[in-house]
Formats: sequence, C-alpha cells, structure tokens
Amino acid sequence: MTEADWPAVRRIYAEGIATGMATFESAPPAAWTDFIKSKIADCCLVARDAAGTLAAWAVLIPVSSRPVYRGVAEMSLYVSALHRGQRIGDALMAEMIRHSEAQGFWTLQSATFPQNAASLALQQRHGFRLVGIRAKIGRLSHGPLAGQWCDTLLLERRSRLVGQD
Repeated sequence: MTEADWPAVRRIYAEGIATGMATFESAPPAAWTDFIKSKIADCCLVARDAAGTLAAWAVLIPVSSRPVYRGVAEMSLYVSALHRGQRIGDALMAEMIRHSEAQGFWTLQSATFPQNAASLALQQRHGFRLVGIRAKIGRLSHGPLAGQWCDTLLLERRSRLVGQD
C-alpha cells in the first residue's frame, strides 16, 4: 500500500463503514497521513483484480509499544463492495499471514462484530479462533445498530512458524 492507493483505500473503508458492521469509526480519515500514522508501515497490503483495480486492503496495527508484544498486531481487512464474494479476501488474508510471519509476528488478532458473519468465516478459515467477547465495548453511531452498545469478538491467530521456540 502506498499513498497513491489512498483514494481507493479510503473508498473501500467508507464502504465497510457504511455497512455498520465493520468498525466503530463513522468515517475514514480525511488524509493518508492520518490513516497511516497508527499502522505498521511494512505491513500494509493491497489486492488488485485482474484489471488492476484495487479490490481490497489489509493493515497491521501494533497492540502495544511494550517490547514483549512486538510480535502481536491487530489486523484489519476490507474488501470493496464490488469484489465481495470473489475470494479476494481469502487471497489477501493468506498473503498477510505469510507477510506478517516473515516480519516476525507470532500473533494476529482482530475485534469483529458478532453480526459480521463474512469476516468471522474468513478469519476462521485462516486459523483465527475466538478468545473472548468484549461485551458492550462501544456504541455505534451509524448503520443498523446506531445508538446501541455493541459487543466485539476477540479473535487471534497464533503462527505455527514464528515464536515457537
């Protein structure tokens, strides 16, 4: 992912936000610098379709600045509305797992709304497991659950290659 990808990344993020089941955020950041500042720069990937159109993106976000957690990151993955159901998310997830392990990450985690069945199925196909429920962790400001306190499911994937010693 580069700054040149930002318009497409922002559009796909806005599509995910509009579902009301992807994030507590109500709008994407206005600028690339605002978006990228909290991400692990070497772990921001995009997927393109056969025509070269940006179809999906995934990023890793550090969970802590403490050195002991340097190999643990939160993952976000968004697929454009036009490309959903075409297994682009599967391909990008597999690539992010390979890439994150090459970068030394031993655990990927996510916070997913229980209503987001497609995201949960994607994660489970790639070895993520449910480790907890964060009950009424935040209130949604938009979408079908606007105004409601919502749970998120905490899922994690432990690498079979990194951190096994």
